[in-house]
Amino acid sequence: MQATSQARLQIHFCVLLWGFTAILGKLITLPALPLVWWRMLLVTAALLLMPRVWRGLAAMPPRLRFAYAGIGVLVSLHWLTFYAAIKLANASVGATCIALGPVFLAFVEPWIAKRSFDPRELLVGVAVVPGVAMVVGGVPHGMRLGIAVGVLSALFVALFGSLNKRLVEHGDPLTVTCIELGTGAAFLTLLAPLLPHAGAAFVLPNAHDALLLLALAFGCTLLPFALALVALRHLSAFGTQMVTNLEPVYAIVLAMLLLGEQRQLDGWFYGGVAVILVAVFAHPLLGRRQQLTGQPELLGTAESHGIVE
Repeated sequence: MQATSQARLQIHFCVLLWGFTAILGKLITLPALPLVWWRMLLVTAALLLMPRVWRGLAAMPPRLRFAYAGIGVLVSLHWLTFYAAIKLANASVGATCIALGPVFLAFVEPWIAKRSFDPRELLVGVAVVPGVAMVVGGVPHGMRLGIAVGVLSALFVALFGSLNKRLVEHGDPLTVTCIELGTGAAFLTLLAPLLPHAGAAFVLPNAHDALLLLALAFGCTLLPFALALVALRHLSAFGTQMVTNLEPVYAIVLAMLLLGEQRQLDGWFYGGVAVILVAVFAHPLLGRRQQLTGQPELLGTAESHGIVE
């Protein structure tokens, strides 16, 4: 029981750290593309210092490496649109949109896994519609483009989460993360010249941004990754999923405390957030009878999203 209680506290701490990713994304002055490029590059460089990662790369078939590399492109697009949503709106809006990830997953995963569609999942999808409408109505007009980009980011979460689930048993989590983030950084390098308004990927951050990028890469990615790997040994997948669904809550509370974003948003926004979160929490409750396996593959690629996929 003591080990379980400690593991539960560790997961809550991990989710709190993931909640800070939206705050740091708002505080870092770099545009979304170089922000994501540096984050991916820093984490990949750290992972390449680990012998375990090199052993995993050597043991992995080329075809599987290419598959994870393709998923890495989707990961980079998710992070790019996530931080773009934060830049276009604010951290609260970005975190709220990402809460839609499990809803998209309910529709995308049956298609990718080639399984029958569960009507209960349709119920969850319909339940979030009023919440999304309230969120849109509760933000200033100038932030609504950020909502659209954030919803696109949530769709990317569902896509690469479902694809990772199909390959979940075939690679070491650290190695998978290294491949996906390394490929993502390479893809953004090629994409940068095509997005002149996003800023060059190779721009050097100033001292302020460099410190925040280090905190983002190591404090909000690698540290919770390591803690969650240990904690998952003592927790059920269902219990872990319910905790990780709290990430948008942590992010919004942090945005209120640290950024004062409640002054930019009205009651309709927070009412819509509540509706969306009720639907998100209902999803695992409705599907609890399905067997889940705790897998940490996505910890390094999308914060807590997909931790138990």
